Amino acid sequence: MNKRWIWEFENYPSFEYDVKNINPLIKDIIFLQGTLSTLCSFASKEKIQEKLAETLTDEIISSSAIEGEFLNRDSVRKSIAKKLGIEEYTNTDYVTDGLVSILIDACTNYNDELDIERLKKWHSAIFPTGRNHEGTKIDVGELRGDNEMTVSGSGPKEIVYYQAPPPDILFDEMVDFFDWFNKTEDGLIKAAIAHLWFLIIHPFDDGNGRIARTISEYVLARVENSYYSKIYSISKTSYERKKDYYEVLEKTTGFRKKDNPLDITLWIEYFLKTLLKSLQESRAGIQYIIEKTKFWDLHKDKDLNARQIKVLNKVLDIGIENYEGGITKSKYVAITKASTSTASNDLKQLLEWNCIKQIEGTSGRGTKYTILLGN
Repeated sequence: MNKRWIWEFENYPSFEYDVKNINPLIKDIIFLQGTLSTLCSFASKEKIQEKLAETLTDEIISSSAIEGEFLNRDSVRKSIAKKLGIEEYTNTDYVTDGLVSILIDACTNYNDELDIERLKKWHSAIFPTGRNHEGTKIDVGELRGDNEMTVSGSGPKEIVYYQAPPPDILFDEMVDFFDWFNKTEDGLIKAAIAHLWFLIIHPFDDGNGRIARTISEYVLARVENSYYSKIYSISKTSYERKKDYYEVLEKTTGFRKKDNPLDITLWIEYFLKTLLKSLQESRAGIQYIIEKTKFWDLHKDKDLNARQIKVLNKVLDIGIENYEGGITKSKYVAITKASTSTASNDLKQLLEWNCIKQIEGTSGRGTKYTILLGN
């Protein structure tokens, strides 16, 4: 037989990888995980809870977007707020609720065993109506009974990017997967391999990508022994590099031939680099939360009026770097509905109190300001 796909080769699933390329990434990740943990201790529980809700929202929306399903952000946020007990909402979407429930289950119940029954429950939660977002009927909570291929085009232009193992060997494939999973010590490489191996098996007729990413989250939560491992979103970073995600899978699973078909170094490197970038972005986010808290602590005794607080909050919530064009008198008027003279007086006072500073190179009617953090 002409072997092509990774699971067809004799020594599968004895995956191989080059630790020399991987170890430096692992060291950087472990350092950042420790840094994040320390930073979180300087932020209030309320702020960390808000960050957690934001990250869970990003994770769920991005994981679905990778698969071509685009969720309503407000619906996801409300469902998460309800699950976390942050806000009381009764009107939530049951499809969104299912996606939220499996991620929270993976990240909070990480000490519970992962087995086929748990994965079937996750699969059922993803498709509560028995159909996917395109309306195709799904064999919910059951291993697929048909062949599975990833294709594009049709007829003579059809391209098969991947063909999964046939349904008659799926049960044995999952037995091997769980045997390895439950015997292997939790770690970053395990999170990467579990994600890839589950995608290789493709046990369900849909939802495999989302479950694979959830399995990774489960392993990472076990590694960090913490619910707060969800203050960074791997799927968000993956979605931003969606082309790379699929290219690496193609090179790893057999669409693009390589000398050693069982070498998965490229995938592990990609996974760890994506995780590292997610951690870096989260570190910047937590640092910004701490800086905002320090800013308000510094100016808590100042007699800021409601207009000033409104403008400062708006800019801080958007992010100083993201607030294009800086604070101007005209923007101040637009936000507060104050007169131009009142806006001028308010801005002058904020300058005197070192709440804001004039942006270098601006003057006169074109004067722009930015919030002064870290002073």
